Amino acid sequence: MLSGCGGSGEKRAASQAVVIVSGGAATSPFTTPDQACATGLAAGNTDTAIREDLLKHGYKVFTSPAMAGRGQVVDQTGFGPFGTCPITLPENMTVNSTGSIDTAGEHLARFLTYLHTDKGIDDVDLIGHSMGGLYSRAAIRVLTTTNFPVHVRSLTTVGTPWQGSYLSDYANDALPLTDCAGDQFCEGAMKDFKTEVLRLVAGSGREVNQAYLMGRDGWNQFQAGVLDKIPVVLVGGKKFTRAGQVNPMVWPNDGIVALRSALAVDIADPVLPHRRCYTYDDTHSIFVSSAAGLDWKTALTWDPQVLDVLRTAIDDAPKALQGTNREGCPSS
Repeated sequence: MLSGCGGSGEKRAASQAVVIVSGGAATSPFTTPDQACATGLAAGNTDTAIREDLLKHGYKVFTSPAMAGRGQVVDQTGFGPFGTCPITLPENMTVNSTGSIDTAGEHLARFLTYLHTDKGIDDVDLIGHSMGGLYSRAAIRVLTTTNFPVHVRSLTTVGTPWQGSYLSDYANDALPLTDCAGDQFCEGAMKDFKTEVLRLVAGSGREVNQAYLMGRDGWNQFQAGVLDKIPVVLVGGKKFTRAGQVNPMVWPNDGIVALRSALAVDIADPVLPHRRCYTYDDTHSIFVSSAAGLDWKTALTWDPQVLDVLRTAIDDAPKALQGTNREGCPSS
């Protein structure tokens, strides 16, 4: 493997890097191209497979730190544990993955600033899993409005609830349990999520729904213009389906996010002007795959086909804005 070479075989500048951003309720460590956690999943249960694949193909990769709550990342002993990690960054550049989307974006922007000042990174390709896609967009807005010299080459979102998650819609009393159409896995996920939202009172669990994100005065509308010069690739999963007349904001889904939301079907061009879409028969994450008794490779974050798409999105970034818009994307 040639150090500094991407999947296209072309040499990549030392100042260019990929940054992986994990999603809601995630605890993920900060890793560098040559430093990661020594025990367990080296970059946490969201980022490890993506990081390993990109490193294997010669990309410079960092994972952004995230904590399910305020504070610095500590060794994880829950699902997908990790430990003995090399570097712990301060709270102000660690995403609180249960806090508000905009605060998470501010912390992520500070992290990207750290990569610029401490690691010499000028150009980044962002890969956001789940709410990591929303955190990334909030960070891009911060970088844009502060004129900071970090250039975002591309954004790829994986299972991101662009239009909200039906779990949050139910938790916020905007969608009935009957929209699960009798599916016990769906009903269990809805009830569990509502319990957590009620426990936390505020934060991203309250925000990741249609009422907060969509509409003329919604969060998405506030991001209009942020992605004007950034090509976006959207990856969605549809492992779980239900026959008959069902709510398209629930079915099909990846166990947490409906495919319609992950592919931003109802997001207007002023908010998302340059997009390509990919759909896979996958779950949201290895956590969901495990809960459903499925192999980890059925998860969007572990599927070799998705990993190929992530590399292609990075390699195609310089010419993507001139390419066909909405390729692979469903019509509204």
